[in-house]
Amino acid sequence: MAVNKAKRRLRIRKGIRNKISGSAEKPRLCVYKSNTNIYAQIINDDQGHTLAAASSKDLDKPSQANIEISKSVGKKLGAIAIEKGINQVVFDRGGYLYHGRVKALAEGAREAGLKI
Repeated sequence: MAVNKAKRRLRIRKGIRNKISGSAEKPRLCVYKSNTNIYAQIINDDQGHTLAAASSKDLDKPSQANIEISKSVGKKLGAIAIEKGINQVVFDRGGYLYHGRVKALAEGAREAGLKI
């Protein structure tokens, strides 16, 4: 039985979400990427609230999300989180490999001062 890409990612994502969860002390940094943009949120799963969010749509740069833009999204999200008093997060890669744009976003958040 062949498993397509979306089903494979969903299966991996469910496994990740069973293992990690965001709390008030250590919220979850969730990543979603599309073909053109990358999105990131910091979520408190205990209350179900999004504490901070950033995306490549918010930047004044071209719409194609590449590694440099992903890194700047991570820096922007990190700056917003630090401003709100969030210093430590759990990283949820959303079923994607920790490579390329996802890795660049995490590195940008670390550069902004978040501890992942």
